[in-house]
Amino acid sequence: MPGRCWQAALDAVTIGSTPLVRLRRVVPDGAGEVWLKLESGNPTGSYKDRLAVAIVRGALERGDVHPGDRLVEYTGGSTGTALAHIAALVGLRFTAVSSDAFAPVKIRSMAAYGAEVLVEPSDGGAITPELIARLRERAYTLGAESGSWYTDQFGNADIRPGYAPMGAEVADVLGHRLDVVCAGVGTGGALMGALDGIDATGHRPDAVALEPTESPLLTTGTGGPHRVEGIAVGFVPPFLDRDRVTDIRTVDQADAMAMCRRLAAEEGLLCGPSTGLNVVAAIRLAGERGPGSVVATFGVDAGAKYLDGDLFA
Repeated sequence: MPGRCWQAALDAVTIGSTPLVRLRRVVPDGAGEVWLKLESGNPTGSYKDRLAVAIVRGALERGDVHPGDRLVEYTGGSTGTALAHIAALVGLRFTAVSSDAFAPVKIRSMAAYGAEVLVEPSDGGAITPELIARLRERAYTLGAESGSWYTDQFGNADIRPGYAPMGAEVADVLGHRLDVVCAGVGTGGALMGALDGIDATGHRPDAVALEPTESPLLTTGTGGPHRVEGIAVGFVPPFLDRDRVTDIRTVDQADAMAMCRRLAAEEGLLCGPSTGLNVVAAIRLAGERGPGSVVATFGVDAGAKYLDGDLFA
């Protein structure tokens, strides 16, 4: 792609301005309001589109990569699909290091956008610290090759500001009524970036970071195998600012998956496990805070990505 034609391609991408909906049927009487930011409205169906366009735009503007070069990342699929989509738009190649522990449709989605997908075997489909370390090492090695660039979703400084508009969009609707924001953390970039966008309005709601009960690294210091894709990756989230976070809580993965089924059947919202985890925690917080309180969280991606598994079986 000659010159800066990539800039026009990125400017034309419609990312953000996703719906913010109030949940009603799954929220019990006596609880506060619970609002869900539906990030499935982005081009590849997740909030990782915000991350991908921020990473690629920053890399191209600095000259870290040029059209024809290769991006490399290890990913469960949503980040990889978003990066594959943006790479295709601007004339970059993309190699994803992934695993059979993640939803098969995510692997197919990355490949559909033209990505090379390298699949590492898991231990019985579990997401474990050992698996993540293996994926990371392979991505590091590939990223060091000539003509390649490791996108570093766990350390790239463009990520946190890339999510700030998501928070600003929440603030545009809820304003100073918003009491709490909660979200599961992988890199921590989405939660912290969204808080940056909200804080810029002059209002600072409480913030609660979430992790699966099965992998309570932040709350107990010990991680473990779990099935909630995109969070709890076996090391401390690099973007998580504990000084800004009010609390860190756990949610059982079985409760998260049960909530996915309730959201579909009762609210008409097809969501994945990390969204179910977010909503379980948001409802608990709204119950603790009581009537008049307002809690917001994020619908991370679309549940259609998980129809091949047993989530909705």
